[in-house]
Amino acid sequence: MNGEDLPTPEHHISVCICTFKRPELLQGLLAKLEHQQTESLFTYSIVIADNDAACSAQPVVSVFSAASSLRVIYCVEPQQNIARVRNKAVEQADGDLIAFLDDDEFPVEDWLLRLYKTYTGFGVDGVLGPVKPHFNFDPPKWVIKGRFFERPDYPTGYRLTFSETRTGNVLFRKDIVNGSGPAFNPEFGTAGEDVDFFRRMMEKGCRFVWCTEAVAYEVVPAWRCKRSYLLKRALLRGSNFPKHPRNRLKNLAKSLVAVPCYTLALPILALIGHHFFLAYLIKLLDHGSRLLSVLGLSVVTRRET
Repeated sequence: MNGEDLPTPEHHISVCICTFKRPELLQGLLAKLEHQQTESLFTYSIVIADNDAACSAQPVVSVFSAASSLRVIYCVEPQQNIARVRNKAVEQADGDLIAFLDDDEFPVEDWLLRLYKTYTGFGVDGVLGPVKPHFNFDPPKWVIKGRFFERPDYPTGYRLTFSETRTGNVLFRKDIVNGSGPAFNPEFGTAGEDVDFFRRMMEKGCRFVWCTEAVAYEVVPAWRCKRSYLLKRALLRGSNFPKHPRNRLKNLAKSLVAVPCYTLALPILALIGHHFFLAYLIKLLDHGSRLLSVLGLSVVTRRET
């Protein structure tokens, strides 16, 4: 097939990466993005939003830009806030489609192509894909048994609810955020901004489906494979509860029931296996943190990156 026979790409995708003082991980991700398959169906470029006033990602971006054929936009959001840096990336994106990856992830070669084909094939507003853990070391057995870094997977085409969403692996139409203020609510400065985003978009009528073949891998460092990290993450997740307006009374009632039930179950679960005990201790802290947040108390307020 000669150049005249190739179809003219209908869409341009801005692949947005928000980076948080992890230049060594960003370098690996950019290398994977260099050779994404497109089958000439679309073009793509990269937007890197650095959430570090010291511009720690800039040297990595400069080296990559000099050697790559891809267009790269670099911008900085100096205020430490995950929602604000995501908004900065969206503002800089000039594609009619936006894809998000986290800087500690890397995709398979047909990641973007799979997302795009599912987007066009199902006629939806956005597509999410799985994020699978990647360990560069042998993790503790309890981590594997408890599947603490594994997320649910669904058949391709499965229509998602907002509670099943996140921005770690997603493609969506940029114009769905038009006229709705900032895409991501800065009130969610540490976590939860992604679920809130999809909730608001779905309330406007937007539809999001799953693509199980569009795989991205998350690099899990050794320091995350600690009980203290998992417990703090649960406390932080629960502390964001008051910021979500949907089903607040229903979810509060669930927490009121869950806390005493899980507390009573923990001694029995400890006899069954440590990973069972830890899994339900995480649930207990999540629900307990919700209840404390209603009283205006937050045990953990900072996200560990």
